[in-house]
Amino acid sequence: MLKIAGLVGDSIVDGPGIRMTVFCQGCPHHCEGCHNPESWTFEGGQEWTVEAVLDAVKRNPLCRGVTLSGGEPFCQAQELSSLAGLLKAEGYEVASYTGYTWEELMSGEVPFAKQLLEQLNVLVDGRFVLAERTLELRFRGSKNQRVLNVPASLAAGSPVLCTAERWVGEPI
Repeated sequence: MLKIAGLVGDSIVDGPGIRMTVFCQGCPHHCEGCHNPESWTFEGGQEWTVEAVLDAVKRNPLCRGVTLSGGEPFCQAQELSSLAGLLKAEGYEVASYTGYTWEELMSGEVPFAKQLLEQLNVLVDGRFVLAERTLELRFRGSKNQRVLNVPASLAAGSPVLCTAERWVGEPI
């Protein structure tokens, strides 16, 4: 079961195109200035099956991508890797936000992190830092956050920045 704070269909702010955003429940980071502090507690939210979330995505014929957001998706990495794998098999682009850095995820300290990474196309990593807040960068809240090409990063064994214009483009 997934612990979900909410689902937002027809999102255009959590990645390019029309997407479904899955807001996960529970976050250990508690970033100052977080836009979703109600998702911090691990006791809140609603339980969803992977299949129910997949069905919700598939009901929207305009949806071409899914973004995992938070809360902290990597606190549910094992369950979300199942969802992400099914989404990719259906042809959806799968992205995730995380307060962890790539290096933290690959350190082995976050259970099942690599399993989830293997199912992602794009990762926006790093905690939101209020002092580095920006409205000029696409799909990021603070300048320290990176948009990573996950398959290329896994192949290289180190973070590889995403260069796709639809994700990073020119500053707004």
